[in-house]
Amino acid sequence: MEFFRLKTRQEVLDLYFRFPPLEAEEVELSHSLGRVLAVDLAAPEDVPHFPRATMDGYAVRAEDTFGASPGLPQYLELKGEVFMGREPQRGVGPGEALRLPTGGMLPEGANAVVMVEFTKELPDGTLEVRRPVAPGENLLRPGEDVRAGEVLFPAGRRLRPQDLGLLAALGVTRLQVHRQPRVAVLSTGDEIVPVTAKPPAAKVRDANALMVAAQVREGQGIPLLRGLVPDNYDLLFKALGESLEEADLVLLSGGSSIGVRDLSLKAITHLPNSEILVHGVAIRPGKPTILADIGGKPLMGLPGHPASAAVVMQVLGLPLLARLAGRQNFSPSRGGRVPARLSRNLAGASGREDFVRVRLRTEGDTLWADPLLGPSALLSPLVLSDGFVIIPLEVEGLLRGEQVMVHLFGE
Repeated sequence: MEFFRLKTRQEVLDLYFRFPPLEAEEVELSHSLGRVLAVDLAAPEDVPHFPRATMDGYAVRAEDTFGASPGLPQYLELKGEVFMGREPQRGVGPGEALRLPTGGMLPEGANAVVMVEFTKELPDGTLEVRRPVAPGENLLRPGEDVRAGEVLFPAGRRLRPQDLGLLAALGVTRLQVHRQPRVAVLSTGDEIVPVTAKPPAAKVRDANALMVAAQVREGQGIPLLRGLVPDNYDLLFKALGESLEEADLVLLSGGSSIGVRDLSLKAITHLPNSEILVHGVAIRPGKPTILADIGGKPLMGLPGHPASAAVVMQVLGLPLLARLAGRQNFSPSRGGRVPARLSRNLAGASGREDFVRVRLRTEGDTLWADPLLGPSALLSPLVLSDGFVIIPLEVEGLLRGEQVMVHLFGE
């Protein structure tokens, strides 16, 4: 493959469907946050499973309150109280009422709850009702929230805290989810030294490995830091082969640019059952990105510059992780999106999709996106940014004051 026979970002994403999601495993509900369901999940029972009040008040027959008003109240006989967490000891007959707390079980014969604000208890045991209620008012009937057998979440759903709350209410304690991807992270380059070392002249610390590993964790993967590999074919070939044996995805940082591309490509190409799918993507930063299929496992070569590696991980690496983890949708926005006004003109990259880092600020009622420009070797613009704006392939640039969508970095 010739270097930089570029593919668009969407073409790269479409290639991910050749890599199947990882197999399923069973986990405890308490350990399932962020995991992806491997099967449809149906409700095993109704929620609620008994009729319950949604307001503090009195259980009544709605028809006994019809016509009630402040000037012409209805009077009911107060027959006692329903205690929280206990079944009612008696029902409600015509002209009767029982005290009922929020969440309490509705007694037999009652079909509504009149709020305490519209009532008054009189010394003779009579309840004065100053407002009518309709049947079913201020209560939940069995199955009104969730019905038994209803599919709550489809396969491919990433579980959120509120999802776990609903499952806990249903008594679901174990779930079938896709296994978390194990991701080997390697850095290559004779100019790289470990983060614990003081770099001599012409060398730099390996910032990419820890940054990429953190992004892997953000994508619910399990990073396996495999250290530094010099620009040596035999050592790189050996390191890649060993990483593929234990990982579901290999991320190689550096070695994809024009200076050492032959070495990296040679090592990747000579791996058993290797197929180079991509060498060059029409994005900026991140043009020299590699994607290979090694016997059914993906290998991604990331650019060596930190900002480029971070952007490629955000827009291509995390979606690949999502695919392996069973997600149905791939999005470059881990932290969501917000609309903002662009604070300056921006020129696009000819023939490439441009990812411009921006910092958000509020001025009056307007949210502004300030571009943070600089070479892809710089980390500080990336650290100062809140997200990025995408200049599409077919757009020459964006104008100051134009409304743009900011893809937020995860917090």
